[in-house]
Amino acid sequence: MCKMRNDTSMDKFVLLGFSNHPDMNLILFVVFLCTYIITVLGNILIVVVINVDPALHTPMYFFLRNLSFLEICYTSVTLPKMLAILLSEDKTISFVGCAVQMYFFLFFAVTECFLLASMAYDRYSAICNPLRYTAIMDKRICIQMATSSWICGILVALGHTTFVFTLPFCGSNVINHFFCEIQPVLKLVCRDTYWNEIQIIVAAAFVLMMPFFLILVSYISIISTILKMQSAEGRRRAFSTCSSHLIVVTLFYGTALIMYVRPKSSFSPDVNKLLSLFYSVVTPILNPVIYSLRNKEVKDALRKTGMKVFHRQK
Repeated sequence: MCKMRNDTSMDKFVLLGFSNHPDMNLILFVVFLCTYIITVLGNILIVVVINVDPALHTPMYFFLRNLSFLEICYTSVTLPKMLAILLSEDKTISFVGCAVQMYFFLFFAVTECFLLASMAYDRYSAICNPLRYTAIMDKRICIQMATSSWICGILVALGHTTFVFTLPFCGSNVINHFFCEIQPVLKLVCRDTYWNEIQIIVAAAFVLMMPFFLILVSYISIISTILKMQSAEGRRRAFSTCSSHLIVVTLFYGTALIMYVRPKSSFSPDVNKLLSLFYSVVTPILNPVIYSLRNKEVKDALRKTGMKVFHRQK
């Protein structure tokens, strides 16, 4: 069996990023920098508006506030390093830094899976059990569901990261990706990783599919209830309260399932990077847009907050 190298090169990895398109580095830097700024500011705005507007102090917006805070952290795990390697000749990341990046990426990704499931259950309770909604989704239950989501993220990320970084690395230290994602890092392990890959696929399927199944069951019940409503206006209002969440779930789970619940050799490295970009960069920037433009309550709260700030400045 191959032995782990003892030279200093194994103390760090090289992130190739988008180095196969060096002429695009400056353009990509500007695009990703703008994306990062908009993502952070958009999600901060949602958190602030929910905090200051009493009308939004409901379970639905409690989970949305958690989701927006998570998206800020999620993009901050990958984008700053990606921006650095786009402009710098130094594209290295330390062994420990790579492990930390993988851990926090998995932590926030898994937490998002369970938060989206909690939001689906909230919408199910509101639409399918409206008379008991306040009793079902009281403050204590909401805090417990959100806390459980974050704890699941911590535990799953710890297990996966420990599993990967206790494997023997040798040979090349070049990661053909823009951050330390599991599958590109596994390619640097100096033994056959077939069974490791199968274990990760099974674990990923469980982590992704369990909350996805809960979301699916919730929405089957929600859609069934909406279709039984006599009033067209009632159907429209009921669907509008969950359509934003449904769009976010589709975007996040669609690419995540394609990326993780499949053999690592299914797509080329470039396609893998594109898929990773979608759920790690595109989805977080779309969340505040989707929830603000498609949600009348959020738009009203934004308008009221803006007017308060304007009058204070005058």
